[in-house]
Amino acid sequence: MSQEFIHIYGAREHNLKDIYINIPRNQLVVITGLSGSGKSSLAFDTIFAEGQRRYIETFSAYARQFLGTLERPDVDKIDGLSPVIAIEQKTTSKNPRSTVGTITELYDFFRLLYARASDAYSYNTGEKMVTYSEDQIIELIYQEYKDEKVLLLAPLVRSRKGHYRELFSSLAKKGFLQVRIDGELLDIERDMKLDRYKTHDIDVVIDKLIIDNSDQKQRVLSSIRLAMQYGEGTIMLLKQSETDGRYYSRNLMCPSTGISYQIPEPNTFSFNSPKGACETCSGLGRIKEIELSKLIPNPKLSFSKNVMPVLEELKYTDWLFSQIEMILKKNGFDKKTPWEKLSSLAQHEILYGVEEKLTVDLDYAKIKKTYKISFEGVFAYLNKLREEGEDGEINRFKTQVFEDKVCPECKGARLKKESLFFRLDNKNIYEVSKLSLLELKNWIEELPDKLSKSQNIIAKELLQEITKRLSFLLDVGLEYLSLHRPSQTLSGGESQRIRLATQIGSQLVNVLYILDEPSIGLHQRDNVKLIKSLKKLRDLGNSVLVVEHDKDMILNSDYVVDMGPYAGKRGGKIVWQGPPENLKKANTLTSKYINGYLEISIPQKRREGNGHFLTLSGCTGNNLKNVNFRIPLGVLVCITGVSGSGKSSLITNTLYPILNKHFFRAEKEPLPYKKIEGLEYLDKIVDVDQSPIGRTPRSNPATYTGVFTEIRNLFTQLPESKIRGYKLGRFSFNVKGGRCEVCQGSGLKLIEMNFLPDVYVPCETCHGKRFNRETLEVRYKGKSISDVLDMTIDEAVEFFRPIPKIYSKIKTLQEVGLGYITLGQQSTTLSGGEAQRVKLATELSKKQTGNTIYILDEPTTGLHFEDIRVLMEVINRLVELGNSVIIIEHNLDVIKTADYIVDIGLEGGDMGGKIIVQGTPEEVVKNKISFTAKYLKDEL
Repeated sequence: MSQEFIHIYGAREHNLKDIYINIPRNQLVVITGLSGSGKSSLAFDTIFAEGQRRYIETFSAYARQFLGTLERPDVDKIDGLSPVIAIEQKTTSKNPRSTVGTITELYDFFRLLYARASDAYSYNTGEKMVTYSEDQIIELIYQEYKDEKVLLLAPLVRSRKGHYRELFSSLAKKGFLQVRIDGELLDIERDMKLDRYKTHDIDVVIDKLIIDNSDQKQRVLSSIRLAMQYGEGTIMLLKQSETDGRYYSRNLMCPSTGISYQIPEPNTFSFNSPKGACETCSGLGRIKEIELSKLIPNPKLSFSKNVMPVLEELKYTDWLFSQIEMILKKNGFDKKTPWEKLSSLAQHEILYGVEEKLTVDLDYAKIKKTYKISFEGVFAYLNKLREEGEDGEINRFKTQVFEDKVCPECKGARLKKESLFFRLDNKNIYEVSKLSLLELKNWIEELPDKLSKSQNIIAKELLQEITKRLSFLLDVGLEYLSLHRPSQTLSGGESQRIRLATQIGSQLVNVLYILDEPSIGLHQRDNVKLIKSLKKLRDLGNSVLVVEHDKDMILNSDYVVDMGPYAGKRGGKIVWQGPPENLKKANTLTSKYINGYLEISIPQKRREGNGHFLTLSGCTGNNLKNVNFRIPLGVLVCITGVSGSGKSSLITNTLYPILNKHFFRAEKEPLPYKKIEGLEYLDKIVDVDQSPIGRTPRSNPATYTGVFTEIRNLFTQLPESKIRGYKLGRFSFNVKGGRCEVCQGSGLKLIEMNFLPDVYVPCETCHGKRFNRETLEVRYKGKSISDVLDMTIDEAVEFFRPIPKIYSKIKTLQEVGLGYITLGQQSTTLSGGEAQRVKLATELSKKQTGNTIYILDEPTTGLHFEDIRVLMEVINRLVELGNSVIIIEHNLDVIKTADYIVDIGLEGGDMGGKIIVQGTPEEVVKNKISFTAKYLKDEL
């Protein structure tokens, strides 16, 4: 069969240099090359963008006006394109309602399984619930109450607070005469009401009957039907001589206490539906609660000395303070009494509220006046503000006094009490969703033996579908996740692999899949599983295009496209393409690293550190098993281990928040730990992650590193500026004065087109230069401020060599391998790896104390072998200056250059969370059970 291709003619998107290429279809194709060489521009911004645009073109003009049409990528022509699905890293939902179960849709199958096949149990007695038909109920009544005088009641209210005046009034209008309230029979009276702060049980008396086989049978039937109608399927019979009655229900019912559940539906088990969600936390599993120590940081102060600082910051609190003053006066205190000296009653009334009348002497008028205090309490006031308000002031106060806590009602299960008492094999749906995916698969396999014959008939198809979908997730190395895990806690690599498993599960054919570095966050051991999954996707009859730097992935592909030769403006060409076995004969940077001509060298001698240690003990957050962690300071430390073993729990969620709180008073609470020692040897913490350096096109490397301020300073010192009286603001594109006012300093104008995509065009007044004509007339060495922003870092280094303040900052950008980007490049167009290196360069250019600790989480994401070499040189420079660097990493090129390794494992999830081995790389490889040691041995 002849090979089919995707033909691309003249691709010029971003830095691509008019590329012509044929990519084989129905194969696993890897696009590799340096960071910034144009891999994503080719795969995502050209091929995927065109595929998506063609798909939207198939819609009617009416539908397209709501979608907004997509801009055509800068390419002459693309032939042979299938429907395209992109699986990127940036797709985790930040919605707190989204979990692994909801993204994979596995939770939907479990909801259906529990709604159709589970058994219900009473939350009062634990007995199995029973359900009767109307005929069965009548038969039972005739058997059990033969010749008895009984009251027939319909339950209306169960354990709820309220005065119920309207309920009694409406019952009276309908002709009912008696009700049973909290076990006592009462006549319905005019304006009857109950204590609104107590919980009540209310049943209405429908009829008084004698159960016998006489001609009354028709009356009994119609009364029972009426009672069923009022009691929503549940009725109660009470012998006139007894106090406790017996319940009967068409719904699920507890035979002893009569509580009944609605017949379950799939949304009874959904925490995103009002039918299933816990009412206290609305299905989030967590609530915001006021932390008293944050509301009153210093109990020695009084109200006159601002004991509750948060109240001083809020507007319109005069009424609140007048109420507090009255409560103080009532209890014999005044505004000057310190909080800790107030009686516990006064404290309780201020925090939780009070309702009573109070007589006050008005000395100046010589009279007594009666006031009514009806105060809801500071807690209720702040809670109401939090629920209603969304302005900045209120958002700030939320973080000041509220703390995120597990919901006291559902204990984090997110569901109503009733939903948690439906069980299969003695497990409710929450307990099942807490199992790791591997444990879940084993449970599902054993389940049919524990179900009844009818349950098995119902569950058979569902269990098959669940097993099939679970196996896809296990194939991509995610056995340590659970369905309950919130999706906002997933790493980019994990969310990408979940979507990959979902796609394999959908069994589509003839689709072009484009993946962005799926091996991120995967240990070498799990890489094999991932490659198998991608081959499975290809064998279904799909084309798989992967942007990747991983050596195993490149060598296991069917075809390789190597881009380069360098990055940015000097990249954007195809330097080599062909099957991976021929790559060894090629002469490119990638091939040299794969052949071993070039390599990231192992240091001659491992650093010993500065003699001080950082010790963290008793860490028990997430899956950590009481971990005690001790690392030398002044060295490069690598934290390793398989995915899900607890690396991020230990470093990102325990150590980093502790240090951040200590040095910068940060709000975020660390996971539980016992104690930390060695903080006195450090003076600050810096987390260098891959998040963007700015969210708007106005932000760029020059503004982020602070060098733009120095450049503007230089321009204000020029003779021309002094003559014209130009100050610093004249050379800023963010304030009025010097910027072009037509485009407000962005250099681009947004043109809104109906039925066509919105287009950004260079501003016709300043032609993309951002500044007005007068500002651009000021020149340094013949260059205006706009020309300076258009220079690459390499050009700027030569240009500003004589000015040390500017030169030192730009030089560090060049040293971290970013010579190809321009000073004014929009930060939204930088890749994650580039943004991280801009941050590192900014750190390097600061004055060093030598006592800083840096934390980097997988800094090699998106980096080519050559980029990793440059990155490691920068990191080693930070360490040489006396700083400590902690890197969470799977990349063996980084691990082998570390001075000290802490390996966490052994597996992911509950099977992980212990330190397996720690020491220098040479000591670690001697360990027999560590997976990292096994792969590191080959590198050393």
